[in-house]
Order: sequence, then structure tokens, then C-alpha cells
Amino acid sequence: MIKIREADLEAMSIKATSVPHKPGPLFASELIGTALLVLVGLSLVTVMFGTGSPVPRIIPDEATRRLVTGFLFGTTGALIALSPLGKISGAHINPVVSLGFCLMGKLDPLVTIGYISAQLAGGIVGSVPLLAWGAMGRSVAFGATTPGPGHSTMAALLGEVITTFAMVTLLCVFLGFRKSRRFTPALFPVLYAVMVCLEAPISGTSTNPARSLGPAIASGTWQAWWIYWLGPFIGMLLAIMACSALANRIEVAKIYHFDSDRGGLLRGRRWRYGNKDSSDVQHTQFEAARRDK
Repeated sequence: MIKIREADLEAMSIKATSVPHKPGPLFASELIGTALLVLVGLSLVTVMFGTGSPVPRIIPDEATRRLVTGFLFGTTGALIALSPLGKISGAHINPVVSLGFCLMGKLDPLVTIGYISAQLAGGIVGSVPLLAWGAMGRSVAFGATTPGPGHSTMAALLGEVITTFAMVTLLCVFLGFRKSRRFTPALFPVLYAVMVCLEAPISGTSTNPARSLGPAIASGTWQAWWIYWLGPFIGMLLAIMACSALANRIEVAKIYHFDSDRGGLLRGRRWRYGNKDSSDVQHTQFEAARRDK
């Protein structure tokens, strides 16, 4: 019975990975997901800290407001991962997450470029409606990230490196073990609540170039903009190096809905425009089924 079952799994895996799959819907889902993250997340920042908002009177302690903001921001990302958008694309909604999956061999470089382009576009699209907040939004630069008062550019850069390292490392740990994998979305509310509460006064706790790009364009605030690209990249790279032993245990480049990658593009399958003869996935479902987690 076991041999028959394994043979069936292998046959189904080979059949599934031979189906041509165009990445357009994945890119569209990343664009929409990132736009929603930016729109909802930075609207929370505006309501919590904007001039004229009633929330500072209700919750006068800034640390508590940062804690709540981080928790709700992380919850927004988690809900996107659980949503139909997450089922389609994996809900990376962050260029460094996609690049990390690529470095671990779970995402083809061409598809990675498409993901990152879609995420950056989503960050810009999601920032446009923030202009409706008017003076309240302008008072917080529509959520743009800049080094905090009294903190140097290098301190903010280090803050981005550390927070991104923590995010990517914990993501690898949760995804690397079957028992914890299904709880991965639940990581983000708690993680961002802690990080935003403790680190936001230093750099703003971006950890996401797309999240920083959109409001920078909307507000025209470009102070030390480069640290929100370099810091997350360095943090991601260090995390991938630290978690290299977990790379083979991560089966698919998704935060949730791990069994819905029909085309194999999120399991390392290569894709070339106009060529339906893509290579096989690097880690088939059959191999995953035999792996003891």
C-alpha cells in the first residue's frame, strides 16, 4: 500500500509540474496585496499618530500606540496571507521576502523580478489613496519612514538590518518545520507589535522597501531613503545565511496555502517567456511527502 501511494504521489507531482503556468496572476496578486498592506497599514499610522486624530487623546502613551499599530500592521499582512490573494501568489508583499525565497532556490530569478516589480508598483498604488487623509496624513508624511529625531542615519540603518534579520529568520524557522508551518501568518502580529514598539523611534521599522517607497513618493520625503533598501537587503542576506540549513526543508515560496501551487513556480520551477518547456521543480511534492518533518 505504501509503495502504491508513493508511486501515485510521484505521478501526480510529475503531471502537476509539467503543466505550463503563466505568472501574470501571481504578479497581480502581489501588486494588490502590497497595495492593501500599504493602504491599511499606513492609514493605521495616520490614525494613531496624525495631528488632529482623536486616538492620541484616548491612548496618550506613544509606546502603547506603537505596540497597537505594529500588531494591527502585522495582522493586516497575516490576513493577506490567509486570503485568496495569498493562495495565488504566496503573499510575499515584500521584495526582500521574494529575494530570500529566490536565494533559497524556491523562486525562479525571472519570476522574482516580476514579484519585486509588482510589489514596488503596489506600494505606490497603495499610497495614492493616503492623500485623502489630507492634513492629518501630511503631519506624519503619509507614513514615510525616516530616521527618528536624535538618531543617526547609521543607527537607523542598523535598526533596519536587525528588524529585517529577525523577520526573515523567524519566517524561515516557521516555514522550515511542518508542525509550525501552518502558524506562520500568526507570527507577524506579535513580531511587528514588538519591533514597532521598540525600534520604530529609531528608523520607523520598515523592513520592506515597497512599504517605504510608496509614502516617500506620496509625501516627497526622501530623507535617508537608501537605508530602507540597503538595510532590509543586508538583514535578509544575513538571515538567509544563518538559516541555510533550513533551505531544503522549506518546500514552497508561500506564507500559507502551501498545497495550492499548481504550476510549480513557487517550488523552484524555472519559467521563460514564450517557452512552455520549463525545467522540473527542484523539490517535488513526492519528495516533500517522504521527508519526515
